Amino acid sequence: MKLTREDIREIALRQSAVDHGCSPEDFSAPDHRFFPAAVRKGARVYLPQPAVLDVTTYGPNAVVTCDPALTESVRALFAREEEFWQLFAPEGVRALDALLAPLDAAVSYAVSSFLPDPEAIEGFDGRCPFRMRLLGPADFAHLYRPEWSDALSAKRPQLDRIAVGAYDGDVLVGLAGASQDCPSMMQIGVNVLPAYRGRGIGAALTNRLAREILAEGQVPFYSAVWANVRSMGNAVRAGFRAAWAGISAVRINSHGETERKEEN
Repeated sequence: MKLTREDIREIALRQSAVDHGCSPEDFSAPDHRFFPAAVRKGARVYLPQPAVLDVTTYGPNAVVTCDPALTESVRALFAREEEFWQLFAPEGVRALDALLAPLDAAVSYAVSSFLPDPEAIEGFDGRCPFRMRLLGPADFAHLYRPEWSDALSAKRPQLDRIAVGAYDGDVLVGLAGASQDCPSMMQIGVNVLPAYRGRGIGAALTNRLAREILAEGQVPFYSAVWANVRSMGNAVRAGFRAAWAGISAVRINSHGETERKEEN
């Protein structure tokens, strides 16, 4: 059975609910929802657990998971900001960091995440100017190199399930890979060699990989750091649409660096 747009959104909402220890309905509530941090069984692998602070919004409100020591101060901060999304902007991040400092933590990443629109995926009319090839783990085992660091996860290679490569002759010039972030969803990442960018390769690879994942009855998703306009444009061209946004904090290590979550 083909997944509809509503099916896909519901699967994503259910997974976000697992990640935050709440219900899918909490993401459309008229108020913000707050939950204590904990290790959640079935949560996305790439999310650090237990969270120091993790905020997710699908639009109407914010769902916040945080260290119990932060709950009241974070709740008060959200209550003061009528347009809560401003807390995702630089001034809001500074306010959050001030609350996080006593816990030796800081905001580490902010991403926009995209889900496939089945009609847009099927209606994709872009063409890859090079031969594309579907790859399994044995095929890409030798590709864990810096140029493919978004498509494949060197830290968690066991999660990489499927990939699609673009070849100029025998030379790999673009690669999109999917990591099994949770049982029902795979995260897509893509790299194209600099000399080959601007030819539609990334969108064609992303679209082809999304089709393969959907054919398995799973949901592909695509995340990009907010300033990565090129990556977000690639998602839209490939048939994805904005679905949720998130901001998260992590502990600061002994070198004064945040222990960042890996994002494709």
